[in-house]
Amino acid sequence: MAVKKDYYEILGVSRDATPEEIKKAYRRLALKYHPDRNPSKEAEEKFKEISEAYAVLSDPEKRKQYDMFGHAGIDGHYSYEDLFRNVDFSDIFRDLGFDFGFEDLFDSFFGFGRRRREGPRKGKDLYLKVDISMEDAYYGSNKRVKVGKYESCPVCNGTGADGPDAIENCKKCQGTGQIQEVTGNAFTRFVRVMTCPLCRGTGKNILRKCKSCSGEGIVYKEKEIELKIPAGVESGAMMRVEKEGEAGVNGGQPGDLYVEINVKPEKGLERRGADIYIRKWVSYPVAVLGGVVSVKLFRETIEFKIPPLSPSGSIIRIEGKGFPKRLGGRERGDLLVEIGISVPEKITPEIREAVEKISSALEGDSSLKSKKTWFKNAFKKI
Repeated sequence: MAVKKDYYEILGVSRDATPEEIKKAYRRLALKYHPDRNPSKEAEEKFKEISEAYAVLSDPEKRKQYDMFGHAGIDGHYSYEDLFRNVDFSDIFRDLGFDFGFEDLFDSFFGFGRRRREGPRKGKDLYLKVDISMEDAYYGSNKRVKVGKYESCPVCNGTGADGPDAIENCKKCQGTGQIQEVTGNAFTRFVRVMTCPLCRGTGKNILRKCKSCSGEGIVYKEKEIELKIPAGVESGAMMRVEKEGEAGVNGGQPGDLYVEINVKPEKGLERRGADIYIRKWVSYPVAVLGGVVSVKLFRETIEFKIPPLSPSGSIIRIEGKGFPKRLGGRERGDLLVEIGISVPEKITPEIREAVEKISSALEGDSSLKSKKTWFKNAFKKI
């Protein structure tokens, strides 16, 4: 099986190209390979290629899926009809001076009507963004979300008919689901294969509609889905829940539900990969003499030792208290605690006397020559 080329490479743009740059690149290539300008078979294939790339990259949602999953995020999730739906080529072709529109080309090149004909098609994928707390990301959690979607009608099993005897073959297309229209001139002949407007490509007509779904074969329903969020998940992660998208077409499988996780920031806590950084304020005596202190980390209270003579800004590493290094894994990163020395908000006579004694005792310490002036002046201002 041939490997598809990168869409950005096909259009000759960078992955961070703006919509305007993508449109400009397509205009330039369409002018070169449009069949009105270049009738060669190679140009036709190239025109198909650049048009498919533009259809994906000009649509924000399709581009997002392509950036995350590559061609796997597009193939199987979109029919050609879906791929080109809502993509406006007419203004581009009109500006370039071409007479007939992309719909004719689409039918001719991609077999639009033939691809819409019958055959099971996977339902549309759904996308949802869910906010979770840092605590949920740390421990993992189960979260229930509501999803509104179209599902196969449980009464008629998606046929749209009020029983098996309420369906007959379409008389307009003789059950094929498609009709042909031939146009052209002395030099060119176009065969346009279109979906039958009477049966909408199913090849069947409904004599009596299902009362539950009014003949549509689908019903709208809000469903509550439980998501199992693994410990260690990061913002931007995409979870796939199989068969929780919209109902399939003509007996096809339901689409999937893609859930993008957004981890809300936690005040006083910073995540760096699998490690967690927090700050702990301690008194000057604890910083000088050392001691045992504790920090609150979500549901745990963690005690650790501060060694004597710990300067402000020093880091204490507590191993194995960070996030999982792999989703749901047992091996974790570390908790890194930055020590900050707290200064009293008010000075009492007792505190001033004690600090002055400390200052006098440190006069002979050569290691403090560069710091003692700052130390004295700091307390003079209080």
